[in-house]
Amino acid sequence: MATGKKDASLASKQLSNKKSTPAQKSVAGSDLSQAKKSPAPPPKKK
Repeated sequence: MATGKKDASLASKQLSNKKSTPAQKSVAGSDLSQAKKSPAPPPKKK
C-alpha cells in the first residue's frame, strides 16, 4: 500500500525538522519512499 499525499507531506516536514530523532527520520524516509509517484508531465510541444 502506498503512502497518501497528506502522509507524505507530513513525512517531508518531519525530515526537515531539526528536532526530529534519527528514528523518526528513518520512519519518515520510509514513508516517502513508498509515496505514490505523480506521473511525469507530458513533454512540451514546440
